[in-house]
Amino acid sequence: MADSLYDLLASHLEPSTTSSSPQLHDATTTQYLNRLSTLSLQALKTTEPQSLAQSSNSTHLSLQALSNRSHKSFITSADNLSTLRTSIPQVAGEALRLYDAIPKLDEEAVRFSSKYSRTAENPALDRRKKAMQLARNVDRLSDILELPTLLSTAVSSAAASSGVAGASSSTTYSSALDLYSHIKRLQTLYPDSPLTKDVANQAEDAMKDMTTNLITGLRAQNLRLAAAMRTVGWLRRVAPELETLSGDGGSGTGGGALGALFLIGRLANLVSTLEALDPLRELADQETQRRTRSTNKQNGPSNLWSEGHQTERFLKRYIEIFREQSFAIVSLYRNIFTPDQSESEVAMAGVRGLDSRDMGLRTKATLSQPVRKDDPLQSLPPILATFPMHLVQLLTDTLQSYLPNVQDKSSRESLLTQVLYCAASLGRLGGDFSMILTELGGAEEEDVAYEWEEVMRKHRALAGRLEQLTGGNTGSSKGTLREASPVH
Repeated sequence: MADSLYDLLASHLEPSTTSSSPQLHDATTTQYLNRLSTLSLQALKTTEPQSLAQSSNSTHLSLQALSNRSHKSFITSADNLSTLRTSIPQVAGEALRLYDAIPKLDEEAVRFSSKYSRTAENPALDRRKKAMQLARNVDRLSDILELPTLLSTAVSSAAASSGVAGASSSTTYSSALDLYSHIKRLQTLYPDSPLTKDVANQAEDAMKDMTTNLITGLRAQNLRLAAAMRTVGWLRRVAPELETLSGDGGSGTGGGALGALFLIGRLANLVSTLEALDPLRELADQETQRRTRSTNKQNGPSNLWSEGHQTERFLKRYIEIFREQSFAIVSLYRNIFTPDQSESEVAMAGVRGLDSRDMGLRTKATLSQPVRKDDPLQSLPPILATFPMHLVQLLTDTLQSYLPNVQDKSSRESLLTQVLYCAASLGRLGGDFSMILTELGGAEEEDVAYEWEEVMRKHRALAGRLEQLTGGNTGSSKGTLREASPVH
């Protein structure tokens, strides 16, 4: 029905509309034609034209509103549609070129995949892997690079605080040694790494500074046993080769070169302490010059010389310092390095009762030990047997130079008694040098020996009276004095 009605009305439509009839003959047209067939003739003449006019007006208003809202989009769409004729050929040309380039792209992709494969060796890929590994481990590397700076800071801090607080320096030195041990462990784990080698070299420089500070600490004033043991312990960790080196001529006792280094440091402290008496020594030298001039004028010893007060002050202070420091040095050495029994016996036999002229010969004869045939220097005596000799030589040289200035009998006896106490103090450690003092005085040797005998007799008598008064057992001390005395 709709098709027949459409054919009937087609002759009354515009040519432009009829030419596109196949496109207009759609569901909407079919629906409208079916609706017309249901209307009466009166409705077609009266209400349908009004309905069409109203629908047309409504559609016209909708089109105006749409064009008002979207005219820019329409213009843009129209412009794009105008260039569509040229764009489509360009897209087709580019697609053709892409199609032609696909085989070459595939070849390059295959070449790249084969070149940078994980199974193949490639220097560029290795460098990239190393760079990525370095980026991942940058924090660890930074920590390793900071180790020498931390070690140097710890050593400097310990050196600065060593004179203020021993505990803080002890903690700082321990931290420095722990850092050094960690660096050496890294060098052991990675022996071929240039980084660990460089860090280890810088650590060695810091350890040299620490060794210098510790050796300087051995020359400190009033060095106590605990501080000395800590310092020696640190030196054993920092420079273990000092202990393995034979400081006793191959005997292997006494701490090796470390023991010798300790004695040298304490001796330097003793010498610097005695050098503080230089103002008194200068006054004593002036009295020596006046005594020499007076003796030359009289062509012999002058009995009119009655000065020597400044020399007496100097010698009293000198002997007092020598007694305290010498006992402290030998006592610290024996407590720290604990020499064996044979060395202690040799030290006692090497000093007690020996004449200064043949002391060295008899000591070397006593200390003779089997040596290797290939050793051109032979064996040297233990250091604890020779060091007290050097200390005693310092004292005897000073007494021989300045004791003649003191002519007052009571003053000389007081000085000799002080020397006796010094010999007994050092004798407790195996270094009694009582017999050596009989050689003091040069030309006045017999007078000094006689005075020394008198001092020994008085001291023995005083010890006997004290024993009777106290009822104590002082036989050992009397035996020591009797053994050291030249008079029986």
